[in-house]
Amino acid sequence: MKHILHFALMVTLSLMPNFIFSQAPTLGTAANFVLFSTDGAVTSTGISQLTGNIGTNNGPSTGFGNVNGVMHSNDLVTAQCAADLLIAYNQLDFAIPTFFPSPLLGNGAVFNEGVYSVSGAAILDGGLTFNAQGDENAVFIVQIEGAFSTNANSQILLLNGAQACNIFWKVEGLVSMASGTLMKGTIIANNAAITMSTNNVLEGRALSTTGAITVDGVLSFTPIGCGSPELTGPIAPTLGETVCYALFSANGTVSNVGITFVTGDVGTNGGLATGFDADNVNGTIHANPDTSTALAASDLFTVNTYLTTLSHDIELLYPAQFGNELVLTPHTYLLNAATVLTNTLYLNAQDNEDAVFVIKIAGALSTSTFSNVVLINGAQSKNVYWKVDGATSISDYSNFKGTLVGHNGAVDLATGVVLDGRAFTTTGGLSTAAITAEITAGCTTLVIDENIENNNSRFGFYPNPFDNSLNITINKNLSINNASLIIFDVSGREVLRSVFTNSVTTFNTSAFASGMYFYKVIVNNEILQTGKLIAK
Repeated sequence: MKHILHFALMVTLSLMPNFIFSQAPTLGTAANFVLFSTDGAVTSTGISQLTGNIGTNNGPSTGFGNVNGVMHSNDLVTAQCAADLLIAYNQLDFAIPTFFPSPLLGNGAVFNEGVYSVSGAAILDGGLTFNAQGDENAVFIVQIEGAFSTNANSQILLLNGAQACNIFWKVEGLVSMASGTLMKGTIIANNAAITMSTNNVLEGRALSTTGAITVDGVLSFTPIGCGSPELTGPIAPTLGETVCYALFSANGTVSNVGITFVTGDVGTNGGLATGFDADNVNGTIHANPDTSTALAASDLFTVNTYLTTLSHDIELLYPAQFGNELVLTPHTYLLNAATVLTNTLYLNAQDNEDAVFVIKIAGALSTSTFSNVVLINGAQSKNVYWKVDGATSISDYSNFKGTLVGHNGAVDLATGVVLDGRAFTTTGGLSTAAITAEITAGCTTLVIDENIENNNSRFGFYPNPFDNSLNITINKNLSINNASLIIFDVSGREVLRSVFTNSVTTFNTSAFASGMYFYKVIVNNEILQTGKLIAK
């Protein structure tokens, strides 16, 4: 059968004298898949982080947790992907080789643009570099006429503009990647399986015409570039009057215990706002409902309605397993049940600082202690929105980012929470306990420096946790004549007060007992920064 396909394609190519044999193949819908088999099971063991669609046109898909993509199995999408994959395979198979390396790839070798052919099985060992020589459109094709394996910790390196989206591997046998492999490019295995081991990283795709695909604790994502669409996410809601509020309930009490620092307004339109120290709030405390809270309540319901009706792109199928190092890109996501954020969630803007993330939760939201939302590759808190249909409980010492819109549920921000954004609820109480909250950019009545990623960039503290000494640095973009540092323990007792003016100042902290502390930095009677510190 393969010889018949070869003959038919050779006839076609003979009529195309200008065909460039090292050009990228046409992937079609296969470009959207990070893992795909035309005929074979697709299986995951361990916790893998995968960005891109996953599917099989004939077989089961099992063991996958939350995937930053769409799961497909034996449907119209997989049927089209299978057809597109066959076309791409044939184009790679008939590319005319220009180089013939030895079967042992890597060990410091450098490949320039071209088609490389290995007559049998091949092994990747050490580092193999693809050098585009300044041409970001340079295409690299590696044809392996047998099995392809990688040794532990082997890696593909890119040089002088080379892109993973322009690297293609055509393999006529089993593809097996040992632990710690750093792989780049689209791998198409013909009539064979693909296995990826723990700590593998694949910037590309693993596709098989016939054969199972198995991954175990890997990070794999479809490459960007080469004409792939730039992800912008949905249009962000208009916050209206709520834009200057850090903490707000449209109908419920807003209360605090402990030392809480807030940059932004605090208020409620249905109850009282209590327990907040005006000296620690850079904004207005609306202790009772007033004109501003009435407008904010109306605008909050508008925001809630917009987020509710916003269609999702990707459904995360395991809400109870949310987090756990999951990486998300700019989309609208749905978790269709009560959700638990455990450990770390990464939001990856893919170098688009305007990209928007919306995470819709059809149920309550809770987090583990020390949970963390991390922004990478240009993601910004002001572009992150959470829509929660139920109660929200952010556990102790969590770092949470974005504007949280709770609907018909209480919001509880526990001890030591750092909120880079806003926390709202349409109906329900909002409680805080010794937290730090700062609104993101957008409010014109408060000075929020958009040129500084967050308030902790004005002054740096290290090490944290600290032992016998603590250093504080002043951002080089700030002009500070003198500043005051005040540190409190968890009971509110002041344990240190000092003036500092140097770019780096060291404080003796040997007398500090182990535990958590809160600080504020005051310049010209204005609180410029707040946060938490931990003594070992």
